[in-house]
Amino acid sequence: MSDILKASRPKGRSRRPKTYDEDRTCATAECDTKLSRYNRAEFCHTHRPVRYPRLRGVLNVEE
Repeated sequence: MSDILKASRPKGRSRRPKTYDEDRTCATAECDTKLSRYNRAEFCHTHRPVRYPRLRGVLNVEE
C-alpha cells in the first residue's frame, strides 16, 4: 500500500484581507512615515508603544 498523502484545495470562497485608509501616516507629530493599508496600528514600528508579553508560571524566589 502506498503511504502518499494527497491534498486538495480548500472549497468555498477565500476571505479578503482587511484594509484601512491608504493615506495614513504615523500618529507621532514629527514622523512622516506612511503606514501600509494592511497595518491596523496608528503608529509606525519605530514609534509604537512598548508592549510586554504576559508571563505565566511560577517565579523562583530565592530566600
